[in-house]
Amino acid sequence: MGAMSWPTQDELYEIRKIVCEMSGKGTEDVRVVVSPYRICPLGAHVDHQGGIVSAMTINKGILLGFVPSGDTQVALQSGQFKGEVRFRVNETQKPRQAISKDEEIKVDNSSPSQDEFDWGIYARGALYALQSRGNHLAQGIIGYICGSEGLDSSGLSSSAAVGIAYLLALESANSLTVSPTENIEYDRVIENEYLGLRNGIMDQSAILLSSHGCLTYMNCKTTEHKLIHPPKFLEDHEAEPQNGYKILLAFSGLKQALTSNPGYNSRVAECQEAAKVLLRASGNDEAEPFLCNVKPEAYEAHKFKLEPNLAKRAEHYFSENMRVTKGLEAWASGEMRDFGELMTASGLSSIKNYECGCEPLIQLYEVLLRAPGVFGTRFSGAGFRGCCVALVDAACASEAANFVKEEYSRLQPVLASQLSHGSAVLICEAGDCARVISST
Repeated sequence: MGAMSWPTQDELYEIRKIVCEMSGKGTEDVRVVVSPYRICPLGAHVDHQGGIVSAMTINKGILLGFVPSGDTQVALQSGQFKGEVRFRVNETQKPRQAISKDEEIKVDNSSPSQDEFDWGIYARGALYALQSRGNHLAQGIIGYICGSEGLDSSGLSSSAAVGIAYLLALESANSLTVSPTENIEYDRVIENEYLGLRNGIMDQSAILLSSHGCLTYMNCKTTEHKLIHPPKFLEDHEAEPQNGYKILLAFSGLKQALTSNPGYNSRVAECQEAAKVLLRASGNDEAEPFLCNVKPEAYEAHKFKLEPNLAKRAEHYFSENMRVTKGLEAWASGEMRDFGELMTASGLSSIKNYECGCEPLIQLYEVLLRAPGVFGTRFSGAGFRGCCVALVDAACASEAANFVKEEYSRLQPVLASQLSHGSAVLICEAGDCARVISST
């Protein structure tokens, strides 16, 4: 089945049935938000520095079935987490930093945790984002949210997919017309202002702007974006898409949230420190301390002034931008092997220069490199937990998936045993953008 087969009619039927039971409304009243996960084949760890990135969505993600509640009440249930989240759209939401410890909603994690109350923070964050930019909502939603079956979504931008799902549902219920670019900003508000994460806007951009089979290119400094279409022989919207390649997601079994790992935010600070040194050295210290404000020639001229750690972070940034530029050309011409080699080089720089990834994730990366038919691989997401993503020759996808499962479970038996059956390695295809499906 192609990417356009997600969500399936069965999935839509099930979610509509649950929302009908929750709300007492008919199936024809239920709308479903489809919010896909994304992979970032090239452009790792540069979005927060205003770098250039590439991303594409996959045919897995978040589904949020909902009906307008008829009043200000929001009532939500989840397929993954217990409990019911309830609040009103006319309540003023406070950002996470302002929430006191004894309040009901705890917000310690960057993606939904097992604590049954934690998962409601994204819906509250969506309301906060809309309110903070002057939108007054009168209509709540009764909704049911679930992620793709058997999929550990760590490293796939699940937090952005969830935030966007709630934004689209609240906007739809309140008949608000909001552009994808505005929703990128709203989801940035959820992540940066409400949750306190210091990430960039690549995840939101990919989820909201993607088109099937295309690579989304984005300049994170200017927010300029464009879709890079593959050549015709890799793109057939009527028949099976991408006969040429599949996307492998290989999971490590690690489950650590970004905000509880100091590595992520400290890398951001190191990049900014490197930018300060380089800007000062090149007589440009008025500019904001982001590496995108450092010209490549200024980096080359002054990089010897950086202490070793900062030098590595800057080297990753500038070399990764070059890899993205070359990768866009390779994608547009259908050179999957060239594109894959750039992915692998990106993965290596993430390990050596950005110094993220722990032993299990690095082992998984190395196993994927040895798997049959793999064009290239790298960590997906921040690389502080999660998974690796690979592009693989479509004809070898099943063989490669089995090879990775066997080899990784030999190297990391304990972590491998924690992965739910059949989901240690998933074979996916390119997806589409986030959207609302009305009942037909």
